[in-house]
Amino acid sequence: MDNNTSAQQQLIAAELHKMDQLFSGLPAWLARQFDRKSGGFYYAASSRELAAPVPDIESTAQAVNMLERLGLLGDMPDSVRQQMIHFLCSKQDAATGCFWDEQPAMREDEVMVSRAIGYSINALRKLGGEARYPLPYVQGRAPLYMKSAEAYGQWLRSVDLSNSWRGCDRLSCSAVYLKQLDHRDEQAYRDVALQYFEELQDKETGLWGDGSLYVKISGTFKLHLFYQHFEAGMPRAGNIYASILRALQEERAEDMCYIRNPIHLLSYIKPAIAREELQFIIKRTTDNMRLLLRADGGFSRELAHSPAAPNIAQVKRGECYPVMPKPVYLSLGKIEGDLNAATQALLIRSLCYRLAGIEEAKLPVQASDFFERLGQ
Repeated sequence: MDNNTSAQQQLIAAELHKMDQLFSGLPAWLARQFDRKSGGFYYAASSRELAAPVPDIESTAQAVNMLERLGLLGDMPDSVRQQMIHFLCSKQDAATGCFWDEQPAMREDEVMVSRAIGYSINALRKLGGEARYPLPYVQGRAPLYMKSAEAYGQWLRSVDLSNSWRGCDRLSCSAVYLKQLDHRDEQAYRDVALQYFEELQDKETGLWGDGSLYVKISGTFKLHLFYQHFEAGMPRAGNIYASILRALQEERAEDMCYIRNPIHLLSYIKPAIAREELQFIIKRTTDNMRLLLRADGGFSRELAHSPAAPNIAQVKRGECYPVMPKPVYLSLGKIEGDLNAATQALLIRSLCYRLAGIEEAKLPVQASDFFERLGQ
């Protein structure tokens, strides 16, 4: 490593240190979101002020991911572990195999339904538990478009991409059903999807669908999750990188997803990034995250406040979308930290260290202290 490269690496390390300082209050904030009675996690502090406050599936699964990134999962007391397993298992419906939150509107949002399956199964695996009942596909409860690869292809082409973020989210979430197929059928469905996605991709920008630049990058991020499920490379990675750089330089990141999605995409497509560009990327990312840091130690999804119904936040961010899902209210939408933003912030930090090729520094949090504070 020459002197210039070494100096540049030191500048990058300094930017990462500045990012680390944003997380000093996060572990204590996370501990406060735990509900001792149910074993689940609330989305935000104001969630407890709802008429019928109940922790939700996504927030609890996101908390598991955060505990893993904080290095606390292995030190979790067994009593807490069993409580969390019980909470997630109690959400599974015996008749359908799906995982439901209490709010009926959640069942009408196909993205939330498929996400809840993936979130619950992954969180249970990390906690050492498993689902109580067979999953939807095993019970013959998969969506109608899964009856054949041809029907699946027709459904893919019917998905509206006027809001890239929402449309690509719908496309990507279908992977949870493909993963329940046997290998031969899974491959047939996967090939139909990947061929269609490549046809649909904008050849110049590398992005999918319509909307603002950040909306299209967010849609592309959602679609990358499908590629990641099947360990497939995304086409036109160089074009995607150029679009991300342009967004960071020209656009305002009004949502934590606009900060996380570009970084997550870069970690997957692995373009050649000059050290000067990487320093700029990490600095801009830190500056954007600082704007979403709240007095309670957490982070908000949006600049103005934490969205009360995060399932419709991404739809509102698009220029247009023909069918608005019903809102699933998880909080009062105050200026406060929320699990959706906090889990993304912690992931952003890990990904930035990875992009820099620097070993991730451990945040100062003691397991005994953290678990003693749960729910306080």
